[in-house]
Amino acid sequence: MQWLRSLAFTTFLFLSTAVYAVAVMASFGLPYRRRYAIARHWARTQLAAARAICGLDYVVEGRENVPTGSHISVWKHSSAWETIAQMVIFPPQAWVLKREILWIPLVGWGTWLMRPIAIDRGARGKAVNQVVEQGRERLASGMWVLIFPEGTRVPVGQQRRFGISAALLATETGRKLVPVAHDAGRYWARRGLLKKRGTVRVVIGPPIETAGRDPREVSDEAKRWIDAKVAELGA
Repeated sequence: MQWLRSLAFTTFLFLSTAVYAVAVMASFGLPYRRRYAIARHWARTQLAAARAICGLDYVVEGRENVPTGSHISVWKHSSAWETIAQMVIFPPQAWVLKREILWIPLVGWGTWLMRPIAIDRGARGKAVNQVVEQGRERLASGMWVLIFPEGTRVPVGQQRRFGISAALLATETGRKLVPVAHDAGRYWARRGLLKKRGTVRVVIGPPIETAGRDPREVSDEAKRWIDAKVAELGA
């Protein structure tokens, strides 16, 4: 039965995403915040559908750790769930993503209007510079910047080296780095159709001060916190 529920949800996800992508494109002339509100409504709709169809809910701990102003959030990346939920949990964010996503018909075009930072992951040095340059502009405009420092979805129980771009952007701008851990991978695997019943726990960590610090030191601090919290969550 859970497989059928998962199939029904996935079908809804794809169809509704196409509809919302068209809505975002139709809002091209509206202010950015209005466009983002449409995308956020899409995210709320998907989370509500996951709860109603698959029995997959979520709770957030540490909301008080989200500072005012615009900063950088770094998330554990283990599934597609967090790419949806972050839009509801955090203020408007510019997402650092691989540029190939923008080539997807409808979805990519709508994503482009959300002002992401689309990078070529194969050009490492250039990609880091792009994150810093465009991230600085996004932060100055009042947006947050979201980075998955592992660079790709990592299976439950595994870790990858953190990239330096998030910490470098934070130290060069003096903005805080906010680490986020969760156990979404236990319920929504990075590959496969099945969405398990349960409650995803999202934990927002204390913001890390970065001004005047070495980027590698900041990155290591964020990684230690996320890895320890993910292990505590059993993911």
